[in-house]
Amino acid sequence: MDVYEAIVKRRSIRKFKSDPIPNEALMKILEAGRLAPSAGNRQPWHFIVVKDKEVKEALMKASRNQKFVSEADTVIVILGNPEESPRWYMQDPMIAAQNMVLQATELGLGTCYIGAFDEGEVKRILSIPENLKVICLLPIGFPDESPPPKPRKPLSQITSMDRYGNPLKI
Repeated sequence: MDVYEAIVKRRSIRKFKSDPIPNEALMKILEAGRLAPSAGNRQPWHFIVVKDKEVKEALMKASRNQKFVSEADTVIVILGNPEESPRWYMQDPMIAAQNMVLQATELGLGTCYIGAFDEGEVKRILSIPENLKVICLLPIGFPDESPPPKPRKPLSQITSMDRYGNPLKI
């Protein structure tokens, strides 16, 4: 599968099989995150890999009771460090997250970005230092659903040429 195919096939998965993710696959996903670009190569991220069922249950409750968070084999909690990159500590970890999502897709795994969570509670559950920010949670597992693609706006609505509002002509 090439990158474009992974982009086209990626879906937000909210139903997972109970099959465990092989360690080699998980390491490849984490490595894809590690290799992401960042402003000034600061790499202002930290990844917490959560496999413990009780911890996943607590994260599910802290994520507005989104049940699938606890049903995924693994949840990667992605942190940003404002001290390492005051301006880009949120954007750079999201680039790393996208790398992980695309790598997981290529490996036949499903993911779903979770941005709806109680940051203070997630920090308490995972003993995250106060100076770090929780950027997103990323449940990962073998999909037990195959949602159809969501409608996307046409390029003509979301692109301009040279100045805002000029139609794209390529």
